[in-house]
Amino acid sequence: METEEGKIILGIDPGTIILGYGLIRQTGKQFSFLDMGVLNLSKIKDPTGKLKAIFDGIIKIIDQYHPDEFAIEAPFYGKNVQSLIKLGRAQGVAIAAALSREIPASEYAPLRVKQSITGHGNASKEQVCAMLFHLMKIDAIPKFWDASDALAIAVCHALQGNKIEIADQKANKSPSRTRGNSWESFIANHKDRIR
Repeated sequence: METEEGKIILGIDPGTIILGYGLIRQTGKQFSFLDMGVLNLSKIKDPTGKLKAIFDGIIKIIDQYHPDEFAIEAPFYGKNVQSLIKLGRAQGVAIAAALSREIPASEYAPLRVKQSITGHGNASKEQVCAMLFHLMKIDAIPKFWDASDALAIAVCHALQGNKIEIADQKANKSPSRTRGNSWESFIANHKDRIR
């Protein structure tokens, strides 16, 4: 629930080796960066130990920032079924952590997240990070893409819930959406987003 101070959204990019998290504060149609980082699970060999670490790590983040809403990326189906199962377990434990603190959870497909940030569903992680960091005026590039991906998920959630675009932070208009096949065409078609 949004108060005068706004609401805090926690975004999660699930993983069993590296799990990314990102937090933003949304007040009306504006939002600002709070924090991002990763839970590095690479040294935990036991699969159930990883799940416990995910649950405990997310609870610690929740208890520190007290988010009002929780957004997570949906598992992406690849060729390796075992990887999909592991990712699904990580996602389920992350959602359970949010629900245990009575935080409503939402799920977004990777394509929707990319489209929300860049306007292009085939954008690379680097392109999503560059656009997101430029618009939110973040200087330091994270060590792991998982952190910026999680931040993008939080921003996607904010945009989906309010039917606004990132560019609305500085102007009361929605940028036009035109299709292009490359990053260069996106930039050419969205000059109002580049400053």
